[in-house]
Amino acid sequence: MELKRKISTALLTAVFSLQAVTMASAADLTSVRYHSGEEHDRVVFDWSTMPNYTVKASEDGREITFDFHDAAEKNFVKKPFHSSRIESVKYTTLNGHVLVKVRFKDGLVYKVGKLDNPARVYVDFLPKNAPKKPTAPSNREQRKPASSGSGNILPLKFDGLYTEMAAPGIAKRQYVYWDDAGKVTAYFVEADKDLYTIKPVLAKGKVPGLQRTSGMSDMTDAVAAVNATYFAGNGDMIGVVKVDGVVAGTTYFDRSAIGILPNGTPFFGKVSYSGMVTLGDVTQPVSGVDAERGANNLIVYNKWYGSRTRTNEYGKEYTVQNGRITHIQTGNSVIPKDGYVISVHGTAADAFEGAQVGDRAVVKEDLGTKWNQAAQIMGAGPRLVANGQVNVTAGEEEFPGDIRYGCAPRSAVAVLKNGNYLFGVVDGRQASSHGLTLTDWAKLLVKMGARDAINLDGGGSSALVVGGVVQNSPSDGSERYVGSALILQHK
Repeated sequence: MELKRKISTALLTAVFSLQAVTMASAADLTSVRYHSGEEHDRVVFDWSTMPNYTVKASEDGREITFDFHDAAEKNFVKKPFHSSRIESVKYTTLNGHVLVKVRFKDGLVYKVGKLDNPARVYVDFLPKNAPKKPTAPSNREQRKPASSGSGNILPLKFDGLYTEMAAPGIAKRQYVYWDDAGKVTAYFVEADKDLYTIKPVLAKGKVPGLQRTSGMSDMTDAVAAVNATYFAGNGDMIGVVKVDGVVAGTTYFDRSAIGILPNGTPFFGKVSYSGMVTLGDVTQPVSGVDAERGANNLIVYNKWYGSRTRTNEYGKEYTVQNGRITHIQTGNSVIPKDGYVISVHGTAADAFEGAQVGDRAVVKEDLGTKWNQAAQIMGAGPRLVANGQVNVTAGEEEFPGDIRYGCAPRSAVAVLKNGNYLFGVVDGRQASSHGLTLTDWAKLLVKMGARDAINLDGGGSSALVVGGVVQNSPSDGSERYVGSALILQHK
């Protein structure tokens, strides 16, 4: 009897030990996050550890079921949600399986992926005609990156800083600290200069346009994106912007910008626009490029403004192709893809009164020697960091008080001391982060390794997107529609 009792006790102990190991090894679903972008909706499942899982589609192709094996949802609060693409989300827990059913609208397909550190499984819902074909792999079928190491990423370590390698050569960072005014929360993404390049993007691919930063990220399949320059209510750029060698925005001020040379080399400095238009024998200065035409203005409209000028009938417009005037009308002219439209009003129109179809037409634009050579320019400002030192130039760049003074949400682009690129956002106007002054924002960028940096549009516009997901908490409560973004793309 004593021997049987000992054997039984040993067996029970082994059983309980096995159960404890099984329970300890079970993955716990900690949260489900949802993001709706311009091009797709994304659902993200956050796990304590990566579970095994399979994905099964319904017969009608409008519902998928995630079966997460050896999983639990002990601390997870189930929150159903829906959107213009997603009809419903339902959760079931059964014998160590967490089942999640997602039903989506007709005409969509889905793509499943994962990140190992931290453990995340995500699914994107996008139109059937999207350029990339969706798949539904299990986590056993996922291809791992060629390298998940830190590579050329700066080895920053200090209290409150959390760094995650989101992809080869891409480091996401979150930094939380307290100063005399309270809590500060900032988000950054560092990109290896040997693997990635920076490019400006216009909202919906034109001016004027308004789009969320995440939408521009989706539209361009970017690795990361940050909101960029200041903009008018209709989406016109308020900063010097050049995209693929063609100017898409101007400003009356000499303000800081980042330029990218054709070989990919970035540089910083002040940029100003000067333009002259000659029609026939008369030459006049340019008032702006791809902007709303005002009284007595001369505006140049090119391919970045879309298909038409959308001007009223109270001016005069000259369509130019191959160095000659090809058409004249009063307003809302068609903009040729291989030319431009010169739109004039008032005194500017009077000066060109004698210009005729067939006359020669010349547009000369000058941004300064190095800026003329740049393939890409994003002007914003003020300058924050120069040669590794805090150098805030808000006064000399004539920024108004709402930007120049006080704590606020801020955005920035920088080149680090190792040559890598940095996008950054600090939240503000909320309990989790009160925001920063321009000077304190510059100091933080130096701490993050910045060699040179400029400020970007801030306030409710500030948004940092990595892998299609917004990292920060925009102060409006949701992403604001903005006029432009800077993106990181693979070389």
